[in-house]
Amino acid sequence: MVRTVEVPAYEVTPRVEVDPRTTALIVVVMQNDFVKPEGKLFVPAAPATIPQIQRLLGLAREHGMFTVFTQDTHYPGDPEFPIWGEHCLAGTWGWQIVEELAPQDGELVLQKRRYDAFYGTPLDHELRVRKIERLIICGTVASICVHYTAASAALRWYGVIIPVDATSALHPFDMEAANRQTAFLFRGLLTRAEGVVVGTSVVR
Repeated sequence: MVRTVEVPAYEVTPRVEVDPRTTALIVVVMQNDFVKPEGKLFVPAAPATIPQIQRLLGLAREHGMFTVFTQDTHYPGDPEFPIWGEHCLAGTWGWQIVEELAPQDGELVLQKRRYDAFYGTPLDHELRVRKIERLIICGTVASICVHYTAASAALRWYGVIIPVDATSALHPFDMEAANRQTAFLFRGLLTRAEGVVVGTSVVR
């Protein structure tokens, strides 16, 4: 049955100023299995987000912002496989982060076992010891790994910023639902990659 659902209005803020000393960039599961057409769980909209994520990485690297890459990591017999099929097996090509977004020295690559990057990982600790207060979260999938990481961050009282053109979803409905939840439920800020800027009042 096909139904039409009206999406409640939400705001996409044109400009969001951040302090790189208290802001971290989280790049979520931009791995070959999700981003490349030959990947096992290809998200067709994901390749188009690479330039926007590169822009965010450039900003983070220029200003010394703490950067985290989450890496979906599974082993044979993983309980997620009955849901999604086998994907992101540790050590395989599909598990690797795409070459266009290769992490640099000093950037944290965080292996995770579920959708939420905080679940069973030291992410919260790594953020707290650096006195991080806000997270810019991008990557894929908007309604799954991005969404549950953003939700978990908000529940820990981190400010959440989602550049909508630097995230991708399996279906437009999923994208709209995730954006609406971020804006309404988490009181997060939605923007675009070019709208994320370092505040002019930041003293380096």
